[in-house]
Amino acid sequence: MNPDPYRVRPDRAVQLSDWNTDDHGGLSKQEGEALLPGLQTRLADLQERLYAEGQQALLIVLQARDAGGKDGTVKKVIGAFNPNGVQISNFKVPSEEERAHDFLWRVHARAPRLGMIGVFNRSQYEDILVTRVHGLIDKQLAERRLQHIRAFESLLTDSGTRIVKFYLHISREEQKERLQARLDDPSKHWKFNPGDLEERAHWDDYTAAYEDALTTSTAAAPWYVIPADRKWFRNLLVSQILVNTLEEMNPQYPVAPFDAATLKIE
Repeated sequence: MNPDPYRVRPDRAVQLSDWNTDDHGGLSKQEGEALLPGLQTRLADLQERLYAEGQQALLIVLQARDAGGKDGTVKKVIGAFNPNGVQISNFKVPSEEERAHDFLWRVHARAPRLGMIGVFNRSQYEDILVTRVHGLIDKQLAERRLQHIRAFESLLTDSGTRIVKFYLHISREEQKERLQARLDDPSKHWKFNPGDLEERAHWDDYTAAYEDALTTSTAAAPWYVIPADRKWFRNLLVSQILVNTLEEMNPQYPVAPFDAATLKIE
């Protein structure tokens, strides 16, 4: 499967309507689900090499609208990794302490150390999405923040961290179905936030804000627009992109500081 059509080209205007939310890559659900275990096995192997090598890090950014599938992606894709080598961070409403610093302060503190995979379930981009949609910052300040984010991601890249960013792209109709399913099932009421309905009313404003955020796609820190109406295809495509990314990083097991052939365990 070729992920290239889902990659956002650097320095180009972005229109989310260019990507179909229910794309299936020419595969059936059965075919896609059959491919996933092999990718999960490969992800686990590459992560072990990354952890053992300890010379590089991988940062995975997940962004989506409410009910877009961030948690599901963590469970079904990130779940292939050994938890010892993964750090998952979720950036919600800033605390008083966080608001007293620059907007990237809390984010930088959660960047993965070498050898680790970091997952941002929501990220630095929240501070140019929610804040802009609700009028807390204007478009000019949002653009300055995007410039700071570009510089921040460049700093991480220069320090040995590979970055890959996913926007999970669902339709308004699919979001409605998922939110309704949470209301219909008492066991899922804990996942429902009445505030999500207010955010849904700003659909077009969020579209514009996301399109601006996606312009931060670069060769070193690319954005991918992941069709997310079909959960199985979302999981498959994200897994394939992560396999490709880790293979490009090419982590290697370190050379042992001893000659194993000379050692004998009694």
